[in-house]
Amino acid sequence: HRWADRRKQVELALFPGYVFVHIDPRERLRVLQLPGVVRLVSFNGIPAPLPEIDIEGLRNGLEQGIYAQPHPYLRAGHRVRVIRGPLAGAHGILVRKKDKLRFVISIDVLMRSVAVELNAEDIVATD
Repeated sequence: HRWADRRKQVELALFPGYVFVHIDPRERLRVLQLPGVVRLVSFNGIPAPLPEIDIEGLRNGLEQGIYAQPHPYLRAGHRVRVIRGPLAGAHGILVRKKDKLRFVISIDVLMRSVAVELNAEDIVATD
């Protein structure tokens, strides 16, 4: 159906298929035995923990109402740091999309990223 007069807002997971847990390494087996859990993110068989600052930055931004959407993982681009607002101190990559600045936070361990729109005055280059 077409609804020219209405919009529907749909919430999407920022990192589909991932569940974040903070566990003692000895509890890994218990987590792996839960229904739906396939594996832990790891490299060479060693679990790959996410930096707490990355998790807190995302959590704080989302709690304060920043609009975020899933974004393809980026390997290249200008590295920047946010200097104002809820994401102040976060590091990421700057990209442009239709005359708007977008700040991309990449979670290296997951090879996933999230993009948010920011004002140019709120970021500085770190290269």
